[in-house]
Amino acid sequence: MLNPIFAFIQSINQFLWSGPLLVLLGATHIILSFHLKFPQRYVFHGIKLSICDKSPAKKGTMNGFTALATSLAATLGTGNIVGVSTAIAAGGPGALFWCWLTGLLGMATAYAECFLSVVYRKPSIDGDYSGSPMTVMEQGLKSKPLACFYGLALGLAGLTAGCTTQSFAISDAANSLWGTSPHLIGIVLALLTACVILGGAKRIGKFCTSVVPILGFLYIGACLYLLIQNRTYLLPSLKLIWESVFTPQSVTGGILGGSILNAARYGIARGLFTNEAGIGTAAIAAGNTDIESPIKQGLISMTAVFWDTIVMCALTGLVIISNVLRFPYSTEGFSGAGLTSAAFLSFPFGGTTFLTLTLVAFATATLIGWCYIGEKGTNYLWGNKGRRAYEILYIVMIYVGAILPLEYVWGLTDFVNGLMVFPNVLSLLLLRHILRPPTHQI
Repeated sequence: MLNPIFAFIQSINQFLWSGPLLVLLGATHIILSFHLKFPQRYVFHGIKLSICDKSPAKKGTMNGFTALATSLAATLGTGNIVGVSTAIAAGGPGALFWCWLTGLLGMATAYAECFLSVVYRKPSIDGDYSGSPMTVMEQGLKSKPLACFYGLALGLAGLTAGCTTQSFAISDAANSLWGTSPHLIGIVLALLTACVILGGAKRIGKFCTSVVPILGFLYIGACLYLLIQNRTYLLPSLKLIWESVFTPQSVTGGILGGSILNAARYGIARGLFTNEAGIGTAAIAAGNTDIESPIKQGLISMTAVFWDTIVMCALTGLVIISNVLRFPYSTEGFSGAGLTSAAFLSFPFGGTTFLTLTLVAFATATLIGWCYIGEKGTNYLWGNKGRRAYEILYIVMIYVGAILPLEYVWGLTDFVNGLMVFPNVLSLLLLRHILRPPTHQI
């Protein structure tokens, strides 16, 4: 029974991600970039704001830095390592260009999402705030049904895109390196994650602000080391990426080969998966801050896309492609995540082990961050009474994701992401007259 259902989901994915969603997201990123006078120009000011905003938040809220760390925890992970490598394997080197372009233009969309979430957030009797794409749709568009649809899709996304992809990546990495049973990994991972998420939003925020920055800098440092080793092949790599955007390119007899359409499809789809600009999830954490200015919060939240895609995904992709050019026969038999593993073989102190441990740590942080985001959808639909039930189901899905086949995991992820894009993009475009560019404050 599962195979026919999955085949149906895959056929929908093939249709959506081969045209409609690519056009919709691309047009939205471009429209909002022009409408907001290219807020990407102020990304470094946003970084400065995020670093400086570590003041204690009001009870039940987050400060800007904690909101950014929570958003990064939900995005930094398998998308930056596994997602990029699978995009390159399926779409060729040109996929990295589309992934990077999605992030560059997507910063404007992320700014808009978080701006509106702050504008339409609702104060509670406890003095905290609650803003999200659901409150934007309910109050801004006056459409409760659309808000409920998005809330349901958001809850499902937590159980698929935010959960199963991460637990599968961890179990697959541990099984490949140490031969550990996926069932055992799933059980242990579910129990460890439960210790954090059952402690509530405060414990989640503390975990994210403590772990995510350290993980990010360690991974960036490792990629820079490998790029220095492969420095002779950096310019040829960039040239190959650029040429692959316009003409199909292959390396070493077919490795990294893909059509132009596949490059765009997988590059944009994986770019969206990793930075989530256009899905609206960054607006969840942004709407829970105590920052009064929607412009300031928009700038801070926008930097998550910069770190996630412009920096992390670009570094991963360049490491993979330069390694293939340097050692053309070392990648034979590798595909997807194996391309990243092959690139880290030349890293000292056990490169494959380092990559595996980094992937496990990233994915664990993403599991924790996505639980917070996913349960906001069910909270909107059923209130706090459904929170504990969702958390328990989320923990169970961590185990399920660890033992699911890879094609099921990514198929469900693309499908649910597509469900969230349509209502979120609709609200952004219809409410763009509410948005204000950063120049009004800077």
